[in-house]
Amino acid sequence: MSEPVFFSEPKPLSLADLSELTGAKPPERTAERSIRGVASLDAAGPDDVSFVEHKKYWPALKASRAGVILCRDADLPYIPDTAVPLVAAAPYRSFAQVGARLFPEAVSAPAWTADGISPAAHVDASARIEDGVTIEAGAVVGPGVEVGSGTCIGPNAVVGPTCRIGRDCRIGAGASVQHSLIGNRVIVHPGVRLGQDGFGYNMGPKHVKIPQLGRLIVQDDVEIGANTTIDRGSLRDTTIGEGTKIDNLVQIGHNVVVGRHCVIVAQVGISGSAELGDYVVLGGRVAVGEHIKIGSGAMIGGTSAVNDDVPAGERWIGSPARPVREWMRSHRALVALANEKRPGTGKSADDG
Repeated sequence: MSEPVFFSEPKPLSLADLSELTGAKPPERTAERSIRGVASLDAAGPDDVSFVEHKKYWPALKASRAGVILCRDADLPYIPDTAVPLVAAAPYRSFAQVGARLFPEAVSAPAWTADGISPAAHVDASARIEDGVTIEAGAVVGPGVEVGSGTCIGPNAVVGPTCRIGRDCRIGAGASVQHSLIGNRVIVHPGVRLGQDGFGYNMGPKHVKIPQLGRLIVQDDVEIGANTTIDRGSLRDTTIGEGTKIDNLVQIGHNVVVGRHCVIVAQVGISGSAELGDYVVLGGRVAVGEHIKIGSGAMIGGTSAVNDDVPAGERWIGSPARPVREWMRSHRALVALANEKRPGTGKSADDG
């Protein structure tokens, strides 16, 4: 049995193509190369492009068999004679651009094999579907839905009544979309839940459910990882700003506002009515309390618990989260205290 191939054979790229794409220039009088793949330094062959961005990889760089290597000026003495160096301002970013050009299917949720609307899909007669939309088998598109051209709705996905989905989007297999307005070029991976009830109750002897009357607005160029859930708002909209990238298994509560071009890593939980500015980064398993505000450009280290507002541009870590330098001072002091010898015993505090 032959091994499966999940991505189409790419069209080769010349050095001129690579230069045009990345802005990096090859040395003068370099023999032409034809690039058909991307690979790490240790796995690359003569038809591959690779990259280096840190001096700790210089030993692997010297031994690499890559045909083209994206690098910085400081890396040039370690480039093997068999490789063509392309000096780039940001080699890893350029490497990603090359990979996306060679394998465009790998940077968007893949469409299945259906062309147009599958006879095994259910599309309500009142839905407005532009030309060029693909709706896969088992998908359900409810009344009043609008879907833009170039969008693919995957197998068994469900789009609830009156939702709007823009152009060139990918709604993954088994995803559900309710009470949502989705912009253009949005990628929703399999199993995502968008626009369901927020978790809102008036507590008492018998908890009373608070009606969730808001919407979920997802702006252009957002990507939402598999099995992530984003609640709709209660009295205002939940909003995900353009260009934001959300990893798998993230929970975003009702009324949350996420700014533009944020990065939210796996297992983050953001409580209701929290607000993130633009370009915020949340590391894995960060917990953000309700009504917390995190300023633009702030970065929160993994596993932190954010219970206070974070000013713009700051880096916080810990549980409870504090500015990194403050946390480091406290940590060093705690270690010193634990290692301090107790009078008359010669033992430190952690010796028992």
